[in-house]
Amino acid sequence: MSIYGLTKGTELEKMVSGAAQAEANGTMVYYALARLAREQGFVDVAEQFIEIANQEAVHAGFYAVLNGQYPQDFWEFAASMQKAEANAEGHIGEIAAKVRALGEAKGCQAECEEAAREIEVFAAQEKNHGVILDGLLKKYHPQA
Repeated sequence: MSIYGLTKGTELEKMVSGAAQAEANGTMVYYALARLAREQGFVDVAEQFIEIANQEAVHAGFYAVLNGQYPQDFWEFAASMQKAEANAEGHIGEIAAKVRALGEAKGCQAECEEAAREIEVFAAQEKNHGVILDGLLKKYHPQA
């Protein structure tokens, strides 16, 4: 039996939706705290924040499934995600370029260059997510 949609249409739906959003936001917060801790030399603290963030992400997904937030037949949705991931590199590359340009305007070239390089890594990772999803779709759901 699946937990999919157990709370959808019930008095719990709104509460579970709020929990999902809180957990998703918590994921962002703890990853941000991890970044800040690492920058300040607290590597062990950063690792703990990352573990918490990972758990928060799992919690958010769980609540989303309880509320039936995404289609239970997930392949078509995964196909749309694949297209978005495959095309994200250009948009994210624009962000990197603008962050790099901000370095000139704010006089923080080194920091902005570092941030821009990391954003470019993210862009490549997003493109790779598209490649991974494409492989999964071809292997398990070729009609998508």
